[in-house]
Amino acid sequence: MKRNSIATLLILYLAFNLMAQETPSKEYQARYQEVMKQTQWWREARFGMFIHFGAYAVPGRGEWVKSNERLTTEQYQKYVDAFNPADFDAKKWAKVAKAAGMKYAVLTAKHHDGFCLFDSKLTDYKLSKQFGGRDLVREFLDAFRAEGLKVGLYYSIIDWHHPDYPNVGNHPQRDDKEYAKRNFNWDSYLKYMHGQVEELTKNYGKLDIMWFDYSFGEYSGEKWKANELVKMIRTNQPGIILDNRLKVNEGVSLKQREIGTLGDFETPEQGIPEAPLMDKYNNPIPWETCMTMNGVWGYSESDHNWKSPELLIHCLVNCVSKNGNILLNVGPDPRGNFPAECVNILAEVGKWIDKNGESIYGCGANSLKRQDWGRYTQKGNLIYAHWLYPYLGDLNAKGIDAKEVKNVFMLNSGAELVTYKTWFGNNETDNLFIKVSKSPQKSDLLDTVIKIEMNK
Repeated sequence: MKRNSIATLLILYLAFNLMAQETPSKEYQARYQEVMKQTQWWREARFGMFIHFGAYAVPGRGEWVKSNERLTTEQYQKYVDAFNPADFDAKKWAKVAKAAGMKYAVLTAKHHDGFCLFDSKLTDYKLSKQFGGRDLVREFLDAFRAEGLKVGLYYSIIDWHHPDYPNVGNHPQRDDKEYAKRNFNWDSYLKYMHGQVEELTKNYGKLDIMWFDYSFGEYSGEKWKANELVKMIRTNQPGIILDNRLKVNEGVSLKQREIGTLGDFETPEQGIPEAPLMDKYNNPIPWETCMTMNGVWGYSESDHNWKSPELLIHCLVNCVSKNGNILLNVGPDPRGNFPAECVNILAEVGKWIDKNGESIYGCGANSLKRQDWGRYTQKGNLIYAHWLYPYLGDLNAKGIDAKEVKNVFMLNSGAELVTYKTWFGNNETDNLFIKVSKSPQKSDLLDTVIKIEMNK
């Protein structure tokens, strides 16, 4: 085939692909820009604390105990009656979160069991009734704000306790045929659910995040009157950001995702995506992985399978290197104390962040290929090489143009590091070998960070 014929085919191929590529509407572009503006502080913060707390702490078998063990409301009541978090001190909680390097926190105002940690006027099924009138949610918000942290509330849109919520999905009485014969008034339940969200968004000062959980099957979107709900929330809290769980997103290809009107960020759970999340127009989508420190969200007396500080830091770096956040969970015990293991682990994470937070806050992905020794994060002209994994020899930050490198420093000490372009005959143009140590051991065993300052 002649060269001009090949060139013609190539041009036609490129033209066809350009024509086939979808173009976002003006409405979508405006919505996208709004979301990126609203989430800017959150995308710079990168690290938050999730707190799952409720009457389920008493049995100490996780937050799904009522569903997993198919407990009736009457059987579950003994845990509600025994729930008295006498040691609860929101100021202590807030100090632990701040010392860990977290920039925001989200507390379960109401979980699936329907028991409220806030002083709702719409129900007596609440902690304040048996806690001397104290409103745990208000104390949480006040204490975390006082430490300079942004604040959010989790609210379950499903409710295993409310008499008008049917026994669907993972309801404890999901297979109880007699229970299913009850007369459920769905509109009555929606009025209650919307009313509680209105209480939270009108009576507790500025909220930065509203974290809903969760939709499933046909119980999605307008089944919850979600558009009406979101409109009310944004009226009461103009700057708030919302997660995406008012609508089912399962089954939608990652390549076909869009930022919708019912949520501002994606919420992968207990895992980290393989790559930055993008919409179908190739724009980055804000996202946050929520993750437990052991195996469950609520308190467990027997689960001591704690993730190490090293693993949690690696997860944080992994998320940031893909433009994501991590919301790390703590499940307080029935008395309201953070488990000692959580406090100790978070303290170690905080020590690392205290020296290396520059490589996390305000950072995101870059175009460099991941290397055997670790990952990159980037902020402007600053590239941070995270040496995470055991490695022999000097690190090759492959893909960085050595001619454009201004300075290379060890981040935690500020010491200059020597660089060179060739090693053992490897003289490719995109080499940047960094001389880190004569020892194979990292100077920081959790994650050694190298700061590479570029000219542009």
